[in-house]
Amino acid sequence: MKYQHVKAALSMASAIFLFACGGEQAQTPIAESETNVGTAPDPLAALNLPQTPHNYAQIELPAHYTQNDFPAQMPFQYAASNIDNTPVYNPVTDAGATLGRVLFYDKKLSANGTVACASCHAQVNGFSDARTLSVGFDGGETRRHSMGLTNARFYANGRFFWDERAGTLEQQVLMPFQDPVEMGLVLPELEEIVRQQDYYPPLFAQAFGDADISSGRIADALAQFIRAMVSTGSKYDTARAEVASPLDNFPAFTAQENQGKSLFYLAKEVRNGNVVGCAGCHSSEAFTGPLPGGPLGNSSATVNGLDAQSGEDVGLAETTGDPRDSGRFKSPSLRNIAVTAPYMHDGRFATLEEVIEHYSSGIQRHPNLQPPLLGSDGQVNNFNFSAEEKAALLAFMHTLTDEAMLIDEKFSDPFR
Repeated sequence: MKYQHVKAALSMASAIFLFACGGEQAQTPIAESETNVGTAPDPLAALNLPQTPHNYAQIELPAHYTQNDFPAQMPFQYAASNIDNTPVYNPVTDAGATLGRVLFYDKKLSANGTVACASCHAQVNGFSDARTLSVGFDGGETRRHSMGLTNARFYANGRFFWDERAGTLEQQVLMPFQDPVEMGLVLPELEEIVRQQDYYPPLFAQAFGDADISSGRIADALAQFIRAMVSTGSKYDTARAEVASPLDNFPAFTAQENQGKSLFYLAKEVRNGNVVGCAGCHSSEAFTGPLPGGPLGNSSATVNGLDAQSGEDVGLAETTGDPRDSGRFKSPSLRNIAVTAPYMHDGRFATLEEVIEHYSSGIQRHPNLQPPLLGSDGQVNNFNFSAEEKAALLAFMHTLTDEAMLIDEKFSDPFR
């Protein structure tokens, strides 16, 4: 009540003063003082973020991700959810992945403010790069092609890069920042740049409970965002929901797509009783790499016969130091494969047709080539696809494109 009396008295005094001064001169300072009250700028105003965070943490996985419906005679298959590499200490949260999204697209986080993670991993390209080699902050080219990030969560050993040099996704996401070609920073510089942006403290507070900024938290948030990139909306997923087994004909598929699916999943006899199949190296219905074990050791990297001898890039051997790993490279997920051209670690194939032709007729007898691409007689097992089979495989690959994911706002650039 006292406040109301004071307010009324001030209003009356102002009115008398305005009348005495002719009104105009006295209005300006009063209007400015009222305008300046409580108008601190919103630090998140520059970002296109929803008031209610997007759903990253509670992604509903379809049944074919959570159970293994392959027959017992396909022991290399498994349920994708059984090989989820999310660590206990860094579960995906909506706030954490939101922070990761901003970090992923922020070009300020490079030596000259020109490139971001998304510069080499574009949403429209299945989070890969349409260039053969990506371009870094100073115009230099990366050594290898940028692999797509779809379904990164479902690699059993949790190792990343073509040569698997990063032991976890949390380690991997910090390496491009420190690469002298890619983003050209050191971690203290990265942390300082993040601290300088007024939109980061509230995002860190929402994600971690306080506004402390560290490279460890940057890594955790980026890893959460990338692990949320799960593809469940392709034609394959829709059609798969209508059948009990991935080996059944899908009613929603064309005859050609079903033929391609059968070629992909069911091994084909190529010569002298030797059989080969695609699913051995792109396992589970997340279509990621093979389960580590046996001759692969703790790795999902394989030799796919690109060359008869390894050149300067020996792949996994650079990480392990073991010459038996020369020529082995990580098998990428085939989800969204039709939009991630070019292909292979060096981007040598411009189209999926060229990839299929490689496996049909171009596999080379590398010293570390293994079954099933190497026959029991020591000869190469080219698939020898007919023209009809090549077309069918191509049609099947296109069913793995998740069109909704490629335009989903929650994975898009928040700085637009």
